[in-house]
Amino acid sequence: MGRSALALFGGPQAVPDDLICAWPEIREEDKLAVMRVLDRGVLWGSTAPEIGALEREWAEWEGTDFCLSANSGTAALHMAVASVGVQPGDEVITTPFSWTSTATCILHHNAIPVFADIDPRRYTIDPDKIEAKITPHTKAIIPVHLYGLAAEMDAILDIAERHHLHVIEDCCQAHGAEYKGRKVGTLGHVAAFSLNGFKNLSAGEGGLLVTNDAHIWQEAARVQQFGERRVQEGSRDYNAYGMGWMYRTTEMTAAFARSQLSRLDDTLAVLRQNAAYLTEGLDGSSGFLTPVEPADSKHAFFRYSIHFTPERLGIDLPIAEFAAKVRAALAAEGVKLGRGEFVIPGMTLFQEKRGYGKGCPWSCGFYGGSVDYRVEDYPVASDTIHRIVALIGLTPPNGIDLMDRYVEAVHKVFGHIEEVLAG
Repeated sequence: MGRSALALFGGPQAVPDDLICAWPEIREEDKLAVMRVLDRGVLWGSTAPEIGALEREWAEWEGTDFCLSANSGTAALHMAVASVGVQPGDEVITTPFSWTSTATCILHHNAIPVFADIDPRRYTIDPDKIEAKITPHTKAIIPVHLYGLAAEMDAILDIAERHHLHVIEDCCQAHGAEYKGRKVGTLGHVAAFSLNGFKNLSAGEGGLLVTNDAHIWQEAARVQQFGERRVQEGSRDYNAYGMGWMYRTTEMTAAFARSQLSRLDDTLAVLRQNAAYLTEGLDGSSGFLTPVEPADSKHAFFRYSIHFTPERLGIDLPIAEFAAKVRAALAAEGVKLGRGEFVIPGMTLFQEKRGYGKGCPWSCGFYGGSVDYRVEDYPVASDTIHRIVALIGLTPPNGIDLMDRYVEAVHKVFGHIEEVLAG
């Protein structure tokens, strides 16, 4: 095939534009669930029936004692940080490679994010890098189960136990992921999930917090609703016992989430089937690696990431330049690509330490430590950010027909890699 075979240079797309179905898949039962709320006429409230049912059903699906809903995964993360007793000036260790909320949820409670670098293939926080970050100010660890793959929780929990730290699982990308036979969200002290429109369990926006600890549940509930104490039957005395926010979700969101939850197991089965097909079709190819799925883990494939390795092709080109050209070629072929994650400490917020203003919380009198955010301190994350491209569209009703086209597109681009890089 000549140069014109590449869609980037005018050739036909490998993936037709009309072949990819949008997510979430909205069925008649989802519409009826929302209409049920409108017909009932109850749209909100701490004792609203859909919200209560969603909390019970998610706790049952996860296998936890308690669940609290929220209006976003970010809110659920903040509730989790507050629930384990993080105080102003405390440090919380987390990954530099994630969505912004993994770190800003710490700032929301006037605490200090501290970052430990990542594993180069799992992309989650490297347990071997955590202990060097622990100081007398450290209160908790937030591992992120990135792209649907669990972090190495045994090692993380062992570190936490030895140093008397709480573990907050960021499961916002990992509904249904498992680690050594247990669902993520059941491994640490408390966990947060997102219901954002991209997620495996989608309701547009929303969040869920789970725990087996009644005290943690109560503290999270105080943050969720105006600083009030929560009783499980829903009665309120309307007294604020501490600082609280208004993080409740709505009945229509909860009803839609419940309807989607009823087929989450089927959704996960399709994701895993599509991912396995891609891996079979792409594994062993030169120039990139397919996702790892360690024997101790069950991937939920929120994203299917391929990892660029131009050095295996003998290509001496800066990885950022190589990645940009390959991404452009894949997009031209019609492959739907997700955005990358971030090296969070490289963001302006952390480089300038502005926070809430006047440098708080870093410059507030509560913090007795010192932390710098030098991007070069996270070499694996800084390299990985350029090596990953996420293929999306594995969600139902997309199936093998689309996966075939994705395999064709990737092989097409890497089969013409010299042309791609010269273009």
